[in-house]
Amino acid sequence: MKKSLGNAGELFPQSVFIIASYSEDGTPNAMNAAWAGECSRHEICFNIGDHQTTENIVKRRAFTVAPATVATVVTADYFGIATGRRVNKAQQSGLTFTKSEHVDAPVIEEYPLTMECEVTAIDGDEHGARVVGRIVNVLVDENILDADGKVDFDKFQPLVYDAAHMTYRVVGEEVGGAWSVGKSLA
Repeated sequence: MKKSLGNAGELFPQSVFIIASYSEDGTPNAMNAAWAGECSRHEICFNIGDHQTTENIVKRRAFTVAPATVATVVTADYFGIATGRRVNKAQQSGLTFTKSEHVDAPVIEEYPLTMECEVTAIDGDEHGARVVGRIVNVLVDENILDADGKVDFDKFQPLVYDAAHMTYRVVGEEVGGAWSVGKSLA
């Protein structure tokens, strides 16, 4: 028998993305956003409320996205706890923020994968928006690549946010080949 949970929409883990941007005065900032994802092969989409990052993105029209990992869980959580309107999160985190070569946004060097993005659409304003960005370039540390030059998720160890339990989980084991395992039913 199935039980009704009502309209709870927090049943499935979501990627933990660290969105980095520059404020008007050039100070780097980063926030933790779970309401985000790749909305096409070359685009990122996310919903964010009234944050310093929202204001930054509306003004600068650029951002970077770095998936959080097991190794970066502490700073990833900090970027979700602290507010860029009160503290310099880049300085407080102790991480290395460098200027992207492709967009007007910072790259956090300690995160092994970064997508550099230009804003293509904003539905909202600096107080809250749905943002779509075109991925201009992806930077990746070579130590998380496999022999074929693809991201190895066992080495990468990206996090997902489990909203139902308010915990971070690591992406797990492979359970079947996409476009393959279902062929037995064809």
